[in-house]
This record gives sequence, structure tokens and C-alpha cells, in this order.
Amino acid sequence: MKKLIGEVVSDKMNKTRVIEIIQWKKNEKYLKYFKVSKRFKAHDEKNEFKMGDKVEIIETRPISRDKRWAISKKI
Repeated sequence: MKKLIGEVVSDKMNKTRVIEIIQWKKNEKYLKYFKVSKRFKAHDEKNEFKMGDKVEIIETRPISRDKRWAISKKI
């Protein structure tokens, strides 16, 4: 299973949190670093994680149309 670490950026949905993953990539030609971010919807059964929390998400079976991740723990 894949594991990613990110920050909760939205907690408005019931049992769902939006997690933003930020990675730094390097441009091959100019050797400069730039930020790449991606957002995932993750399942949170007990609605325990709030905005601003750093969390670890793991890959799971599809739970809904957009949710393929679940929050495993708070960091």
C-alpha cells in the first residue's frame, strides 16, 4: 500500500477530509526547485481530524467516486 504525508485543508464534508500533498521537484535544465501540490479526498470514519492537522494517508479500496485513500494516523 502507498503511504503519503500531507495536511488537512478541508473538513467540511461528513466522514471525508481533503488532504494536500506538497512535493518539491527539480527542473532538469535550470536546476531550480519548484513546488508541486496535489489534493486527495480521504476517508475519516469518526470525523476526528481537523483543518491544519498533519496526517498520513494510505491507499484503500474505492470507497466512493473520489475516495481511494483513508487517514491512518496523525503526525
